[in-house]
Amino acid sequence: MSVSNPAELSATIAHAAELLREKRIALLTGAGISTDSGIPAYRGEGARTRSDPMTIQTYLGDEAARRRYWVGGHLGWRAFARAEPNAGHTALAQLEAAGSVSGVITQNVDGLHLRAGSTHVIEVHGTMRRVLCLQCGQVFDRRDIAVQIEELNPWITVPENIALAPDGDVLPESTEGFVVPVCTVCAGMLKPDVVFFGEYVPQDRFRAAESLLRSSTALIVAGSSLVVNSGVRLVERARRRNIPLIIVNREPTRADAWAHVTIAAGTSDVLPALQELLS
Repeated sequence: MSVSNPAELSATIAHAAELLREKRIALLTGAGISTDSGIPAYRGEGARTRSDPMTIQTYLGDEAARRRYWVGGHLGWRAFARAEPNAGHTALAQLEAAGSVSGVITQNVDGLHLRAGSTHVIEVHGTMRRVLCLQCGQVFDRRDIAVQIEELNPWITVPENIALAPDGDVLPESTEGFVVPVCTVCAGMLKPDVVFFGEYVPQDRFRAAESLLRSSTALIVAGSSLVVNSGVRLVERARRRNIPLIIVNREPTRADAWAHVTIAAGTSDVLPALQELLS
């Protein structure tokens, strides 16, 4: 059901709440839940089209592309890290605290669910908070790598107003002279702990997501168009069990035909309304 006016929206949210009442709800969230925190989505209204997304093959094999990634990633991360949780994130944390939500499976790498207070969060695509060494396996805090970047490249500046991409990247004007950070343990190649295009979601993360879903008796998809196959696979598992499936997304999704209720509205409006009705 798409929503065309406030009265219809309220009625649709009330219907969804009735289906969710007394259920243990799993959440699957995507970039759309973070747009009101200033982080744009990959798709839909206001999204910025990316003609050259970084693939793992390019990152590993092209030094110039890797240098461009770290310049843009550093500049963008500074603004990305300042983003604050919005009402949608907060509503899910409150529902978890009240015992209604069993956990959140998120495709986002922004960490906003954790900062909002959710405790059972599975970040299937990784997190911008960590950086990994691909040679020795050392894990670094992204803030420490940022310090290293600025020590190696003292000329680099951080603009106050940066046009962010969904993964915290920006397009730098130039990468000439930029020194790429390396592992301080073995001098190996570093990579943010995020799933690049062309990579698979680590099996342990996907199994954890499946386990959370199995322990739940309803699923809400919030802010995801379900273009990524890992999300569709999880929704398919919910469909097979015929548990209530609620989709909250401004744009159509690949699973709308399976949903018991679809709500074509913003997550920052719908999730707090659901939280209030379920409390």
